[in-house]
Amino acid sequence: MRADPARNVEPARQAVRPGARQVFLFLQGPVTPYFARVADALEARGHRCLRVNLCFGDWLFWRRSGGVNFRGTRETWPAFIADLIDREGVTDLMLLGEQRYYHKVAIAAAKARGLNVTVTDFGYLRPDWITLERDGMSGDSCFPKDPEAVMALAAQAPEPDLVPRYRDSFLTQASWDMAYHLMSNWLWWLYPGYKSHQVHHPALVYLGTGLHILRAKRTGPRGDALVRRLREAGTTYYVLPLQMENDFQLRAYSPFFDLKTPIHAVIRSFSEHAPAESRLLVKIHPLDPGIRNWSRIVRRSAVKWGVADRVDFVDGGDLGAMLEGCRGVVTVNSTVGLWSMRANKPTMTLGAAIYDIQGLTYQGALETFWTQAEPPRRDLWDAFIKAIVANIQIRGVYYKGEGLAAAVEATASRLDLTQGAWLEVRSRARTISEAGDGLPGIEALQNA
Repeated sequence: MRADPARNVEPARQAVRPGARQVFLFLQGPVTPYFARVADALEARGHRCLRVNLCFGDWLFWRRSGGVNFRGTRETWPAFIADLIDREGVTDLMLLGEQRYYHKVAIAAAKARGLNVTVTDFGYLRPDWITLERDGMSGDSCFPKDPEAVMALAAQAPEPDLVPRYRDSFLTQASWDMAYHLMSNWLWWLYPGYKSHQVHHPALVYLGTGLHILRAKRTGPRGDALVRRLREAGTTYYVLPLQMENDFQLRAYSPFFDLKTPIHAVIRSFSEHAPAESRLLVKIHPLDPGIRNWSRIVRRSAVKWGVADRVDFVDGGDLGAMLEGCRGVVTVNSTVGLWSMRANKPTMTLGAAIYDIQGLTYQGALETFWTQAEPPRRDLWDAFIKAIVANIQIRGVYYKGEGLAAAVEATASRLDLTQGAWLEVRSRARTISEAGDGLPGIEALQNA
């Protein structure tokens, strides 16, 4: 895969005069009233807010003025969104998931016109932070990859307060998410041309995820017991945390077409290059819907590469304790990588990640990671946290009371460019093809 040379070209930004009104266009966002409440706050500041509803779920979580229903097909979307931007004088585009088809088209139209594009998602830090970035996340992030640039940003930033302030509600998140996706699916005829970015039918996902959460209550203690035994015995072990296979982090920001391929790549490399007495723990994502039998895939891969007695599949358990006792972590680009570095563990990414910076993550080939990787530089780690908190993180949560209110106010303050400017440097992130260097036979492993 080759990088698009236009990807790192920074378009001219629309100047915002003090007191001038911005026109915000919201597309799909978190399944929460967050976008609607941000729009309320921005309009209270004198700006104007619009929203395109692509499906019933979008309408369900907007229900305020400024909504425009798009009921056309994907083929008519480019002309529709370009005309809407021009007709309404849009200055800012706000969305979640910059890799969704509708969003990619809208971002291209916005950048061609010099608009400000803002992307949000769950925070890189947990539990009560939200990400707010210019142009995109991960491989498309505007956050610098040069260690000295990170240090310079940190030097201008205040000391961050990392003590948790707000609690979120998983029950509310699950309820709202089910209402959004199931009703959009059942009432598809209201938006007949809409095609979701979701890979699987929502009913199947919710059923599988619910069963997995229930099963983890039984399997989690087994994982904890395994970690205790390994730590008490002084056994060297590494961790491979699995991600959601339908996540754009994997689909758009890695060289892999599925999750099976990196599993094979890591287990093969582990079998050939890791210390003979070491073990590999493959941990499933806690919200994996179970569409694929990852336990069987891991087991067959371990047998294929001759390490069936050294590879363990873990479902549930205390991730913090697992990381604390490990020798290192290999991930595609999961936020578990941040947990790993916070625990001062050698960490390697196989895809594009905002934290994949020389001095933080291992930059060599996968085969040498097992024996040569070093922990992250603590000064650079501290600087990284200071820099992202000051520039691309806000305090708050999406789903619960006080934290949601805090997130709304912080978002409105940052989007209101009459109050100041944002970080505008472009990322020098490694391309996806560079991130794939050193992986053994990716194309061959695809069918393993």
